Amino acid sequence: MDLSTPAAGTQHVRGVCPHDCPDTCALITTVTDGIAIRVQGDPDHPPTQGALCTKVSRYTERTYDPARVLTPLKRVGKKGEGHFESIGWDEALDTIASKLKTIAARDAQAILPYSYAGTMGLVQGDGMAARFFHQLGASLLDRTICSSAGGAGLKATYGASVGMHLEFFPESRLIVIWGSNSITSNLHFWTLAQQAKRNGARLICIDPRLTETAEKCHQHIALLPGTDGALALGLMRELIVNDWLDHDYLARYVEGWPGLREHAMAWTAERTATECGITAAEVRGLARDYGTLSPAAIRLNYGMQRVRGGGNAVRLIALLPCLTGAWRHRAGGLLLSASGWFNAARCDGWMMRPDLLAGRTPRTINMSTIGDDLLREASPAFGPKVEAVVVYNSNPVAVAPHSAKVAAGFAREDLFTVVLEHFLTDTADHADIVLPATTQLEHWDAHRSYGHTYAMLNRPAIAPVGQSRSNADIFRALAARMGFDDPCFADTDEAMARAAFNTAEVDPAALFERGYVKLKVPDAPFANGGFPTASGKALADSPGLGLPDHLPNYESVLTTPALARRFPLAMISPPARHFLNSSFVSVASLRAAEKEPLLEMHPDDAAPRQIGDGDEVRVFNDRGEYRCKAALNRRARPGVVNGLGIWWRKLGLNGTNVNELTHQQLTDLGRGPSFYDCLVEVRRA
Repeated sequence: MDLSTPAAGTQHVRGVCPHDCPDTCALITTVTDGIAIRVQGDPDHPPTQGALCTKVSRYTERTYDPARVLTPLKRVGKKGEGHFESIGWDEALDTIASKLKTIAARDAQAILPYSYAGTMGLVQGDGMAARFFHQLGASLLDRTICSSAGGAGLKATYGASVGMHLEFFPESRLIVIWGSNSITSNLHFWTLAQQAKRNGARLICIDPRLTETAEKCHQHIALLPGTDGALALGLMRELIVNDWLDHDYLARYVEGWPGLREHAMAWTAERTATECGITAAEVRGLARDYGTLSPAAIRLNYGMQRVRGGGNAVRLIALLPCLTGAWRHRAGGLLLSASGWFNAARCDGWMMRPDLLAGRTPRTINMSTIGDDLLREASPAFGPKVEAVVVYNSNPVAVAPHSAKVAAGFAREDLFTVVLEHFLTDTADHADIVLPATTQLEHWDAHRSYGHTYAMLNRPAIAPVGQSRSNADIFRALAARMGFDDPCFADTDEAMARAAFNTAEVDPAALFERGYVKLKVPDAPFANGGFPTASGKALADSPGLGLPDHLPNYESVLTTPALARRFPLAMISPPARHFLNSSFVSVASLRAAEKEPLLEMHPDDAAPRQIGDGDEVRVFNDRGEYRCKAALNRRARPGVVNGLGIWWRKLGLNGTNVNELTHQQLTDLGRGPSFYDCLVEVRRA
């Protein structure tokens, strides 16, 4: 693609994909006469290599969608009905400021911001919003809904969310893809894994579901949900008894190895196989491959940590490359998240200004328990009842667990709700005021990545469509109406993007010229230890946590046998290929590609229930009922059903989605949700 000589009236604008994906692609938007014509991957950005996923390649369709919210809206019907009338910005902002002032005069902690990764940008994701809520003294939000268990597991083991470089995977001789459907959720890694495969590498996928990725690997190990920690312990024992260990690496760079060694010896291949629902031969074979093929790399992803023992499972898996010394090689080790490499580069204190709290210590509310928390009354333990919620970059009525409770909370007539959005989502339908937000093509932002080590800049390619405003601009305007006079509330979006990174780590001139700058991270970062822990060693025995262990699911045949007799099927809810959580459900072409809400089911489970392919089914437990169509295939292993994708509830066959069935119990570490720790039954509708 020739970017140097655009046609008359045409320009190419560099940007970044803002969505919750490890790839964090560099974008080139072609703009003709002020209209975005096409969005493509930047061919010069090493991780992107000119390619985009199906979702983001449709970004102009999303930006110019006729259903997009383009004016401020005021609710005129009942909450949840989605009936609104257009109002002006002055009326909308004055209404919000007046309501927040009244509540804050009683107790600002009764106001809750709710946001996540609808955009991953440092300016539009937090930035001005964090400044606003810190100055207000609102409740803090524990942002746990995606990756907090895994992040806590990595921090307990390595000291931070750090790992190997994406670009060296083609040099690996073995790649274990653990808990990831990379073709759907990590496309650019998959391209590199395919290069490794062509170079002779062996690819093994560990996943309860026979994903599109698993189909293209040399081997698929379909373990039961929530048993990943047990598998890691079983692999450790095999590595020990066969002496596939790097004793020197363990002695120099791992703390607590003797205790972990003793603990792992109890996990025979047979015990592991029984726990995981696989064969002892699979355990031994995987250990042999991992212990003898070097360099060996693990691409771990977040699906496996969405269970009770998710944090401990990540700790155990993260120790595997320490046992074999895989970290000695730049193509060996593990990658779950690279976000910790940005810790020194980010200017979070300046960007989010926690000093504006001025000594106040507001309570923290976990976003994964929002269903219960919106329904709580005031109490000494909880604090004031939540009286107002400001939602941006998220759709909690669709994506938070136990969504019947979430919907009931947002349906409270005494709850004042503001939603910054592009479309009338399930959450927006419950709002008192909806504010039209810009898309990534219409605003400035700065980005880190959790899948590679490039700092990135997004330039606006077009003017805001309709009356939309950036998140930062909205909170800037609200700050003015609230009387907040700190000079930080006058910072422009561009100024914040320019100051988002520490200039000692990221050259601002290079960032603004190219749109991306690579961090200075060694090729083989832990070849000689140097982990970001106090000792510089990986921690098997982590202070305050002890040794990692396998923790069985909250809901399973082993832990809750009576419940399992009533609801005998385990359910996981992996992403649909054409959606990213609920972000792209609005795009008509992508929704058409997904067709309808589906439950994948193994024929052996369907037959005794007299369920045929394409039948409408009731998926239910004590928390609720979800109706969808049955897809009988061998992507589901016996005993496990796969509820694909987070459809908007209002698009479901009975006004619910898969989160009607999930619960609010939290993970062992990181206080995260246990989405994939769930028992159900299925019947024909």
